[in-house]
Amino acid sequence: MAKLAFVGLGVMGYPMAGHLAKKGGHAVTIYNRTAAKAEKWVGQYGGKSAPTPKAAAAGQDFVMACVGNDHDLREVMLGNDGVFAGTRQGAIVVDHTTASAEIARELHAEAGKRGFDFIDAPVSGGQAGAENGVLTVMCGGDAVAFAQAEKVIAAYARACTLMGASGSGQLAKMVNQICIAGIVQGLAEGLHFAQKSGLDIEKLIATISKGAAQSWQMENRYKTMAAGKFDFGFAVDWMRKDLAICLAEARGNGAHLPLTALVDQFYSQVQAMGGKRWDTSSLIALLQR
Repeated sequence: MAKLAFVGLGVMGYPMAGHLAKKGGHAVTIYNRTAAKAEKWVGQYGGKSAPTPKAAAAGQDFVMACVGNDHDLREVMLGNDGVFAGTRQGAIVVDHTTASAEIARELHAEAGKRGFDFIDAPVSGGQAGAENGVLTVMCGGDAVAFAQAEKVIAAYARACTLMGASGSGQLAKMVNQICIAGIVQGLAEGLHFAQKSGLDIEKLIATISKGAAQSWQMENRYKTMAAGKFDFGFAVDWMRKDLAICLAEARGNGAHLPLTALVDQFYSQVQAMGGKRWDTSSLIALLQR
């Protein structure tokens, strides 16, 4: 059992912190900007709530975080009342935010100056994966720190891999989002085509999902896509944030992402339709207008 803090109780962080307390058996101190949500978590899982990230981090072996973007991450880590101001030497900070590789490297370097470790560890699996404790975690950082953190992360992960040096976890998450964007667009077009052709969707998916077209998106989203239901899952706003990170990184490393850029624009049209909080599978809504 470790002493640890979890900063950020969003749709991902709330259940992740819960697994640390319930399944991992760890002594968990939480911090969340909305105090009412922190109180609710303590009522459900026990542990303690701290008034600031600094206070949450004080004296802990591990500090886990999952916030919104680079700006939020920099503020919660480096602010006057931030995590880094309270983290003791020898501790390990694990960040599950999907952010840029640049800020991951910045925070890793700053942590090293202060005598503790920092691991960038974005996740894949969405809200359902967080709630069921079966996330895929992609990590960047030092091997010794990762070996220690992996045992804690296991409370909510089915796979946890060190991809390389600091920033590598974020780069791997970018690849994950690039692949998903293309797959969802292809699935949307395929289902749209099938509907226009009068095919039985259930028979169709039962058949092609046994072949090379199979994907997680097909297995888990075809029913709701065909029915035009999108009020759940990974929000379009979040996906656009992630794709912006991918496209910015590509401009720096020279990668060509024409399909990703196109799908990002399709998502901007979904936003304009009022679908900012719709699941990413809502790409089909553009085709069904």
